[in-house]
Amino acid sequence: MILTKGYIEFFFSNAKFRRLWAASVISLLGEWFNTIALFFLILEYSGSEFLLGILFSVRMALFAISQPVNGLLADRMSRKSLMLWANIFQVGLALTFLLVDGQEDMWWLISISGLMMLLHGVYVTAERAALPNIVDEDDLITANAIDSASWSTALCIGAMLGGVTVSVWGTDVAFIIDSYTFLLSSLLLIPLTFEQKYDSTTEGPIIKTAIANIKAGWSRIYNDKKLLRIVFAKSSWNLAGAGLAGVFLVLAGGDITGYGAAFGFGLFFFARGIGTGIGPLIARALFKDKTKWPSLVGILVAISGFFYLLLGLTLDIYLPLTVALIILAHSASGGNWVLSTVLTQTWVEDEVRGRVFSIDMLILGGTAALSTTTAGFLVEFYDLSLKAGFISFACLMMICGLVFTYWRPDLKQNIEQ
Repeated sequence: MILTKGYIEFFFSNAKFRRLWAASVISLLGEWFNTIALFFLILEYSGSEFLLGILFSVRMALFAISQPVNGLLADRMSRKSLMLWANIFQVGLALTFLLVDGQEDMWWLISISGLMMLLHGVYVTAERAALPNIVDEDDLITANAIDSASWSTALCIGAMLGGVTVSVWGTDVAFIIDSYTFLLSSLLLIPLTFEQKYDSTTEGPIIKTAIANIKAGWSRIYNDKKLLRIVFAKSSWNLAGAGLAGVFLVLAGGDITGYGAAFGFGLFFFARGIGTGIGPLIARALFKDKTKWPSLVGILVAISGFFYLLLGLTLDIYLPLTVALIILAHSASGGNWVLSTVLTQTWVEDEVRGRVFSIDMLILGGTAALSTTTAGFLVEFYDLSLKAGFISFACLMMICGLVFTYWRPDLKQNIEQ
């Protein structure tokens, strides 16, 4: 694949991409305001590390189990409409967090957060399936790198400003800002237009058709062994990475001496965002040979685990070193994400792309739920220390990366053919 345009040239030459990009970034900014506030409320009212893990697990479980339906919807309905309505519903849901005022509201808080993540799943699946509708194939790596960097920028800015906002003005202001960002994102999406192909096989009752199309999507994946392998690329990181980033990193941020918990959450998620932002940019600059990408995605998982291992070994020694290691770990994971996403987008036909991405996200969400639940459970009920948690989950990540690297069913299929 030849990279025909630089970032700036591509960005300013594609007005539809700019509009989609702006809508996504704005809603993500608010979402990270929301996330930092939720961390704070759970630890403030309950002090439970397990509930922190449950928050992530419920969010990712609902994100995951809805993916087969989301993929079907992205292939049979207007992808723009799906993104628009997902945002509109979240305008109101974000404001319901203003009613939370005690420990007895924690399960209700977690449920609403999970519902919002379900709607976020609708948005993400439709957006990823729509990207090739507005971007030429040769520019997909550039578009995905910008998307990933922008997600990371939103994480950086949203998490840090969210931490400061919660520390200074409280959680209510963060939830109101979140609601306004979904509204603004919706307004940006309204004028967006693009052509989309529809698959007649997706017609029929939604649940029955969803089950049938799970089989169709899985059949498309399973019969193409290179695609079968690549849909597990993100989850090979997430199996350990979700627990590291979603539980241990949050607890470590709340444990920084001399700073408030909300500021600590924001600082470490700010570092995470920088890493996931520069990782795709580095990947685009260094890995120009697309034929090597299937091998690189597993190696990047192992590299991310190695930096998390160093973080665990040096935890509490020097705060800037911890921040630097978070950046490096998530730079590698960001490279894994963008390379695997572009490969999936280029290998899969438009008519079934939504269903294939839904299975990709189903696997991703399932591994994330397992990882965060396990991490929170071990901390709360088995007194697993932060240092031991970082080290053990980092080792698991390196093992996952190495196993994925050497698992090559695509090569076996090529030999048999």
